[in-house]
Amino acid sequence: MEPPTTRPPGGTGRKPRIRRTGSSGGTSRPTGQDASTARQRPAQPGMERPAVVSRAPSGKGAAGGRAAQRSGDGERSISRFWRWIEGDPDKDGRTGYYLILGSTLALTVIGLMMVLSSSSVEAISKNPDASSYDQVIKQGTWAVVGVVMMLVISRFSLPTFKKLAWPAFFIGAFLLLLVLTPLGVEIYGNRNWIQIGSFTAQPSEAAKLALAVWSASVLSKKAKLIGETGHALIPVLFPGGLLLIGLVMLGRDLGTAIVIGLVLVAALFLGGVRLKLFAVAGVIGAIGAILMVLVSGNRMTRIYAWLGLNCDTDPAACYQSTQGLYALASGGWWGVGLGQSRQKWNYIPEASNDFIFTILGEELGLLGTIVVLLLFAILAVAMYRVAARHQDNFVRIATGGIMAWLIGQAFLNIGMVTGLLPVIGVPLPFISSGGSALMLALMGVGVVLCFARHRPDASSEPGRTPATHTPRKGTR
Repeated sequence: MEPPTTRPPGGTGRKPRIRRTGSSGGTSRPTGQDASTARQRPAQPGMERPAVVSRAPSGKGAAGGRAAQRSGDGERSISRFWRWIEGDPDKDGRTGYYLILGSTLALTVIGLMMVLSSSSVEAISKNPDASSYDQVIKQGTWAVVGVVMMLVISRFSLPTFKKLAWPAFFIGAFLLLLVLTPLGVEIYGNRNWIQIGSFTAQPSEAAKLALAVWSASVLSKKAKLIGETGHALIPVLFPGGLLLIGLVMLGRDLGTAIVIGLVLVAALFLGGVRLKLFAVAGVIGAIGAILMVLVSGNRMTRIYAWLGLNCDTDPAACYQSTQGLYALASGGWWGVGLGQSRQKWNYIPEASNDFIFTILGEELGLLGTIVVLLLFAILAVAMYRVAARHQDNFVRIATGGIMAWLIGQAFLNIGMVTGLLPVIGVPLPFISSGGSALMLALMGVGVVLCFARHRPDASSEPGRTPATHTPRKGTR
């Protein structure tokens, strides 16, 4: 029911229509018999309306007009594209939910398919008595658990995440400390795994999700004080974020530290921290990264291999990246066929993990790689819509942090295997082999799905029940 319209005294409440006026300044609109006579009356000599003559611009004026028109068309196209990215905040709630859910499940299915293809030969070569399905069965089990956890988390209320923020942060830090104990396992020079019996897990994946939710909780509570440097940096940057990054670097895992840094930067940026602080932190971070590379012979070898400076003197340093490029080149447009990869026959180390994208490109071709890129793009756009349509800072910051984690890590992995970036050892989310990484990624998506279920005006403050998109009977 619309509210009553206030009308001026003696008026109708309607906006007056603008009409064309005559020479006397009044409106000339014949009515009744006069109107019909006017329609039938022929034009009298000498009363014809003068023709309107338009003069086409010429010279510099014409060129300038065309340039301005092209510039205006480009701006309108960009504006329409950006409005499409943001979506309609009143209509696109369910659309974002199903885009996130669909793209995530599609990437997970593609990942299981590629893990089966890339790990079957390697599993038999390492243990002739083993089954070629061992690794994909483990990955599938983790995927089922992860999907269940994703759906369960998506049913949480918004205040629940704020209550779990601090416990999640402490649990993530504690798991990273376990890596430095005898439970920690070192693989390829990086100590970033824990092993208890036959169970292995990567604690840094839990730390990524915990940091995204915890930083969103802290920054949303300090929104009115974020302009002050102390409140902007404490405790999110120091000691919180730097503590997690430091624990990861103690295990010599620079790639994971970079991903955690992306989550931290996204949270601080969306939280409203001043840009000049990012400039200072960027300079300090760049200097720190350079020092970490200089003091590590393994990292220096990877940098030289990326630049092609030691491929002749040390072929082993360039072997993995070179074989990955061979696999992508062999795939061509349409690929050699699912399961028909040649490079997976122990030519590419970690074919089912960090370099699984190269096997995908070889078997499914350029078309398959484009499909994966489009699925990640759909996931990014849908997550951005969730963040853009909500008014709660906690939802925006947490969604931005999770998006920076998943999409940023995918960018790093694909850039690494295509030669755009040096090899830093980060897996491809949802696709690379690794059960704990897959489960935690699906749980992160579950958090965003929970945000997508609630209306933009919902609050994450305890004591307020947020509305959801559940339709009522009798409504359209």
